[in-house]
Amino acid sequence: MIRIASAPHVARFALHGARIGIDRVDDAMIVLLAARRRLVAAVAPAKRALHVPVRDIVREAQVHERARRLAGRLNLPPASADHLMQTLVGDACQQQANEGATTEPERAPRSPLRLLPPPRYWRLPLSLVPASVRDAIAVRVLSRAVADSLDADDLSVVAHRRLGIEVTDLHLRWVLELRDGRLHRAGEPAEAVVHGTATDLLLLSSRQEDADTLFFQRRLKLTGDVELGLTVRNLLDRLPWDTLPLAVRIPLNRIARTLRDARAAHHATGAAS
Repeated sequence: MIRIASAPHVARFALHGARIGIDRVDDAMIVLLAARRRLVAAVAPAKRALHVPVRDIVREAQVHERARRLAGRLNLPPASADHLMQTLVGDACQQQANEGATTEPERAPRSPLRLLPPPRYWRLPLSLVPASVRDAIAVRVLSRAVADSLDADDLSVVAHRRLGIEVTDLHLRWVLELRDGRLHRAGEPAEAVVHGTATDLLLLSSRQEDADTLFFQRRLKLTGDVELGLTVRNLLDRLPWDTLPLAVRIPLNRIARTLRDARAAHHATGAAS
């Protein structure tokens, strides 16, 4: 921390010098913004040629994550870096949209995935499936993935603890408890609950999105015992994806990728996701 002498004339001199330095930094940021916009101008026609939507959720998550890592190394608040990236990404998207409107009157072909209904429309069909069947399938898949990929020492820290999983857009909720190395449906209230959409929970499960990014962007929320929730999150980060059974890994990856692309297609056409 810089300590300023208490003498008024010294403090005024320090304030003046600091403001001059801040002005120079601000000038440099404007110059860098101009350079960034020139690069974005090259991105826009490339996206149109490839029929790629302006918004790329995966790419934006990577940009935010890289900024947060750099902020951490420089001892800066991650939230400040995230706000700056949100401004820059928003400016880039608006620039691309404006250039697309002025330079290409014809609309790019829309993805056929926009025809795939968002998960919230699956509530009615799922409600026709007996709850016992849904619960048994969910518990069996999760239990097999966890038991086959983590050893007993890893799992001991969450043994006999109750974790809830709520799929917000499907109105589904499970409370799970680890006993004897296997997950079981718990009859008591959850100690901690992870809330998220079907798409985001599947992206997390398939390791196409990391937990930190999803929680920071508030696409996943944690309520209840925060310590338990963070412990489970750390276990998920340590889950060796390549050791999961192929019968689980392949469909999980494909379903998550399809839902992610469908959501992007819905956003591109202005539909709710």
